[in-house]
Amino acid sequence: MDQQQAPSVPNPEALKEDGMGCHSGAETMLAAAAAAGKSETLQQYAADYPRGPHDQPQSMCPAFGSLRVGLRMRRTQTILSGSACCVYGLTFTSHFYGARRSVGYVPFNSESLVTGKLFEDIRESVHAQADPEKFDAIVIINLCVPTASGVPLQLLPKEINGVRIIGIDVPGFGVPTHAEAKDVLAGAMLKFARAEITAGPVQAPRTGRAQKPTITLLGEIFPADPVIIGMMLEPMGLAAGPVVPTREWRELYAALDCAAVAAIHPFYTASIREFEAAGRKIVGSAPVGYDGTEAWLQSVGTAAGVAQDKIDGAKNRILPAIKGALEKLPIKGRITMSGYEGSELLVARLLVESGADLRYVGSACPRTAWSDPDREWLEARGVHVQFRASLEQDLAAMAEFKPDLAIGTTPVVQAAKQASIPALYFTNLISARPLMGPAGAGSLAMVINNAIANKSRFDEMKAFFGDVGEGHNAGVWEDIPKDRPEFREHTRRQVIKLQKRRKAEEMI
Repeated sequence: MDQQQAPSVPNPEALKEDGMGCHSGAETMLAAAAAAGKSETLQQYAADYPRGPHDQPQSMCPAFGSLRVGLRMRRTQTILSGSACCVYGLTFTSHFYGARRSVGYVPFNSESLVTGKLFEDIRESVHAQADPEKFDAIVIINLCVPTASGVPLQLLPKEINGVRIIGIDVPGFGVPTHAEAKDVLAGAMLKFARAEITAGPVQAPRTGRAQKPTITLLGEIFPADPVIIGMMLEPMGLAAGPVVPTREWRELYAALDCAAVAAIHPFYTASIREFEAAGRKIVGSAPVGYDGTEAWLQSVGTAAGVAQDKIDGAKNRILPAIKGALEKLPIKGRITMSGYEGSELLVARLLVESGADLRYVGSACPRTAWSDPDREWLEARGVHVQFRASLEQDLAAMAEFKPDLAIGTTPVVQAAKQASIPALYFTNLISARPLMGPAGAGSLAMVINNAIANKSRFDEMKAFFGDVGEGHNAGVWEDIPKDRPEFREHTRRQVIKLQKRRKAEEMI
């Protein structure tokens, strides 16, 4: 790539307002990014990932999703370009969740950002890392500040020494959740792989090509689920294909070479676009519970061109076992549930079929055409489904329905336990277990019923401790602190004055 291709000044305006950090606000950063030449990218994100009631994520930084996808792939190096505090937080979180390799980082300051030197530093870093003996691909991720400043990753070479270069923007003001950020990278990789397939022969998967037509599984799922799905597909002469996001580059080719795609996580809009461009049919929902499995097997079989007698044979083989598992371990109790993984509606279906009185399910992810089968099934049974759910909506549902158990994100669980309501964290305790087939039918009941049974323990603790440690007097004191609401009101007025003064200065 010629030196002249790099822009000299990406966007000097982006460095106003104290460094144009995350605190600048979503609208300000969106405007700066658009002015810096990122309009096309941001418009695509707005179409793929429509925003909800909140303009900023209420979970972790969305870039974690793309980072995690890259870190879980063999022979793939991931490099971040962003503020040092953001990179630190993302690196810490990645290692907390089991990353076993280093995260690359290209630092910057105001001068290198404004002059275009940051892009040159990124380009040099990519060239230095592009070792075909070590890597199949290098992923470089722009965080909020480089995106808002227009750092043009699209000008990086597509390949260096045979190593693919994938540059993506994943700003918190453009991608709502970390779940959807997984799709940003997965879609970019599928697009690259599809172009390679079009250009000529590509590398076979590590395990060789499948002998049967395959169903690609879209969305991260529990490791046992693909095996269970494969067993359910076998009577139809089908096999479970790769799970996207994949664990290796060559699996992308196998994922595209399928009979149909199962959008188990229905928000992978960019990935679905690439599969549709490759002529693949998409099937929503998943084989969860009795009704869900029956409908899914029918949809998959039809999409793959399987004869009806074989579809019926697969149903007859698996459905009785699922029915038995559901009847053996019923769930009794009222539940509200929310999460940000994207599998919330699948878990909700399983809870309802297990006998739970489920009143509300909230997902941080958006509604799509591929989530409609699950939404319609749940709504027909009186469950309120809230897409792009905010924390406030999740808490309001818990207050309204007064559940025996609240399943949700960390702040929902905290609020529930403070109200003496048993609660379970969705990500670690619910989604991290099998959901498909007979194994999924029985996987939730024990943990759910045990949690509901703990209600009496919460009542005993509440009666013993009373209101000790709540509000302004949280902690252990000899003299209980006196609440001074006038101090808070004084501070609030000072903040309002400061905001008005800054606004007036901007207009001068």
